[in-house]
Amino acid sequence: MDTDVARSMLSSVFGYDQFRGQQQLIVETLVQGGNALVLMPTGGGKSLCYQLPALLMSGTTIVVSPLIALMKDQVDTLRALDIRAEYLNSSLSIEAQREVERDLKGGQLSLLYVAPERLLSADFLAMLAQVPIALFAIDEAHCVSQWGHDFRPEYQKLGLLAERFAHVPRVALTATADDRTRSDIIEVLKLHDAPVFLSSFDRPNIHYQIVEKDNGRKQLLEFIRQQPEGSAGIVYCLSRKRVEDTAEFLQAQGLAAHAYHAGLTQQQRADAQEAFLLQEGQIVCATVAFGMGIDKPNVRFVAHLDLPKSLEGYYQETGRAGRDGLPSRVWMAYGLSDLINVRRMLNQSDAPAEIKRIEAGKLDALMAYCETAQCRRQVLLAYFGEQLDQPCGNCDICDQPPRTWDATVAAQKVLSAAIRSGNRFGSAHLIDIVLGNTTEKISQLKHDQLPTFGVGKDLSIAAWRNVMRQLVALGYLVPDDDRFGGLVVTAQARLILTGQQRLELRELAEKPKTSGKKLRNSATLTDLPLDAQQRFLALRQLRTRLAQQQSVPPYVIFSDATLREMALADPIDPIGLRAISGVGDQKLARYGEAFLAALDTVRHQTSQPSDQATSAEPHPILDPIKVKKTDTLKATLNLFEQGLSRDEIAEARGLSVDTIASHLFKLCQKGRLDQQQICDLSAAQIDEIQRTAMRLGHNFSTTASTALKEALGNRYRYSDINMALWLGSLEQT
Repeated sequence: MDTDVARSMLSSVFGYDQFRGQQQLIVETLVQGGNALVLMPTGGGKSLCYQLPALLMSGTTIVVSPLIALMKDQVDTLRALDIRAEYLNSSLSIEAQREVERDLKGGQLSLLYVAPERLLSADFLAMLAQVPIALFAIDEAHCVSQWGHDFRPEYQKLGLLAERFAHVPRVALTATADDRTRSDIIEVLKLHDAPVFLSSFDRPNIHYQIVEKDNGRKQLLEFIRQQPEGSAGIVYCLSRKRVEDTAEFLQAQGLAAHAYHAGLTQQQRADAQEAFLLQEGQIVCATVAFGMGIDKPNVRFVAHLDLPKSLEGYYQETGRAGRDGLPSRVWMAYGLSDLINVRRMLNQSDAPAEIKRIEAGKLDALMAYCETAQCRRQVLLAYFGEQLDQPCGNCDICDQPPRTWDATVAAQKVLSAAIRSGNRFGSAHLIDIVLGNTTEKISQLKHDQLPTFGVGKDLSIAAWRNVMRQLVALGYLVPDDDRFGGLVVTAQARLILTGQQRLELRELAEKPKTSGKKLRNSATLTDLPLDAQQRFLALRQLRTRLAQQQSVPPYVIFSDATLREMALADPIDPIGLRAISGVGDQKLARYGEAFLAALDTVRHQTSQPSDQATSAEPHPILDPIKVKKTDTLKATLNLFEQGLSRDEIAEARGLSVDTIASHLFKLCQKGRLDQQQICDLSAAQIDEIQRTAMRLGHNFSTTASTALKEALGNRYRYSDINMALWLGSLEQT
């Protein structure tokens, strides 16, 4: 593979300055005719691993995809880049399907997306035998495994490709798979000799939080109200009825919520999905049927109102948040009834004993994750065989480490109550016994005469529920469906009952302070400086208009991450805009003029006299900005000549320090200031920036990119990097 050609195409088509992680090695392997297994987290750039080879290789790349929605999403994105991509599925008319087949036979397609059922049909296989195939890409490859959370029987037949098309390279890709699932992928798809490219499963931009369920819908509403304005989110529920009830509840609170599950009509599901993709701030309440077909990168939160089936399922579902790398949150509420229900469902399953044993192990791992007092990210990554040396600092455990207590005696009390009452009763009755509550049932059964009656008055009912939940989670109490459905003390509790084993449990967590009925009206991406927020909102409004005109999701135009970088860098010309990550040649040509005009409009508005600026209704986010009666660069220059520092000017003008530094740099370029006056960089720092830029192939005549800033360890401001690049360009001329 010609690396220079690949990098050039990566930049010109996809708008990225450099490969991420192992992408380059994967691309090289495929282009050179090798097979590969790629395990890369959601948002890690899996799609590019086969999309770029599709452009570098001769023939059509066939992408096996499990869902119609996922195919359409991917194809829309590729078409926006002027890549010849199509999908072939039942959503197309017969004539449209024939047209796609003609394009395939005529060699007009770079990529074709198909479902496994169509790919394996005799007619389609016969057609493929007549056309040049560059590559087979099997997406969501975990679907081959019966141990996986999204098992699709059709995927198990894809080993046929290795036999029928032995000369065509194959790549299997998935975002999550434990050791057993990985082995299945290799065995079924016949990838025994293929290299395995395993990326870190860590998603550092995601904040993890789990709360004890106490009026779950109310807790969910409170969580959603804490999210920034315009945040899109997914709420997962276990049953269809719960999905519909939750969506109706959120709608009644004034939120744009939609229900999505397999029991709805195809049109209802399509309407919910279209709203979620095309509009900002939409929430979908769904079963696990929703999400795998969604490539939406700016899902800002994922919530679980019920326990998922496994840690793999949890990782996959929560991974649909923050695919663009920006800060996102995942939240789950669960309680004792959830634990009892999932264990009961497992016990009542008709699955073979071996499968039930494996599923029980998965459930135990999920319970341990929920109840851990250790950093959640460390526990989650350890499940997938990855070690995180230090706590992440971005989960609820790291935010507020839970305290533990010696619960041995408390456990002995309630376990004894369960045994003495015959292992027949549920948690509520057992708590009534230890609390000494004389209910009608207690009196009727004479449980007020048990030695354990009233022995637990030292703890509150909430504390006892907390103890019960953890005893069930840890397997000391299990539901018994063969008799009365009560909780039964297990053999492993014997050491606790006899005092031979000490039991540490988490203390009952304090309830977080609520924000009342405040709806989502905080500024979007509030970590942006005020002036950058203004630009971001203007850019997002433009993106929405363009997306509506083209009937495509807004992120097909530009992602939030790209808009964010535009807002921070505030480019003034096509060269500066082209340096933004995600802006390739095609998008620059198609959208560059409009987005530069939007930035210029914002720039002009902030430089207008205050009496003009106040003629319109002030934007709530812009209100704190003190607009001056002079040109924005002149205002900065005047304060700088008065001897104010960057920080002091920024505070005086209500702008970010980086923006003020950018003003000073532009004044230097215009000859209004001398470089010695504004350059805070040493000769060694300038040399480091210039050498790093040269190593990355970054042109000195262009503005700083995110890739260059990250390569420098984020130790320099954009304006300082631009200064060093500009000085380098002067030396070159």
